[in-house]
Amino acid sequence: MLQAENTLFTLVMLLYFSAMILYFAFVALKKDPIVKVAMGLQGLGLVLHTAALVLRGLAAGRLPLTNQYEFATAFAWGLCLVSLIFMLRFTFPLLGAFSAPVTFLIIGYAAMQSKEIHNLMPALQSNWLGFHVSTAIIAYGAFGVSFVLGIIFLLRDKMKAQGFLDEHIPSREKLDIIAYRSVSLGLLFLSFTIITGAIWAERAWGSYWSWDPKETWSLVTWLVYAVYLHLRLRKGWQGKAAAIFAVAGFVCVMFTYIGVNTFLPGVHSYK
Repeated sequence: MLQAENTLFTLVMLLYFSAMILYFAFVALKKDPIVKVAMGLQGLGLVLHTAALVLRGLAAGRLPLTNQYEFATAFAWGLCLVSLIFMLRFTFPLLGAFSAPVTFLIIGYAAMQSKEIHNLMPALQSNWLGFHVSTAIIAYGAFGVSFVLGIIFLLRDKMKAQGFLDEHIPSREKLDIIAYRSVSLGLLFLSFTIITGAIWAERAWGSYWSWDPKETWSLVTWLVYAVYLHLRLRKGWQGKAAAIFAVAGFVCVMFTYIGVNTFLPGVHSYK
């Protein structure tokens, strides 16, 4: 079963890489059929990625969400899913040219991690695992999309008006709204992540909050995006400043995920 999972994982990487190249070709050659193939490959990659996660879970006898490899590949899955939903929902296929490289980098990071399956430590043997980590995956995926949208917004300010870009990149106003919705989705699921994590911590260690580095930086990330939404809703904060904020927020997300595990070990170091 693990061999099948490894084979699917390799195929998924190839599909995501191929989709990324085709998205780039779409931008360079300006041929609409290319992007349809790219989205098709991304969709196929998502299906096989789901199958790989299922096989991993069956082989491990648990949800495949408890170590660096498993969370990284699930993170890439979440980003792929959310970006594909946004591309279809807002008829914005060019988003793939920016989101596909981020997805490929994250799954590439997963490929560098150990795939060995270990027994769960007692604290992880809980039904709260699925709720806690799955909501984090969707939150991170949504924040990844908002990061990409922020980059597109900032680059759009520097682009000269031309038919292809005007046709395939939404207006600044629409980009701003899509990014706002992505941040709202991410903050909602991050809130679920923190709440379920607190409940889980109380069951496992007898305390809802212990100021573990991962907990602290998750709270910092939540506050960053909460400030974004507060300034937008109360102060009418939009445009370039909001895009920069969305980009900076994802830096906090990546530090919470990778930086904390690398530099600030704690009870979450097993992820």
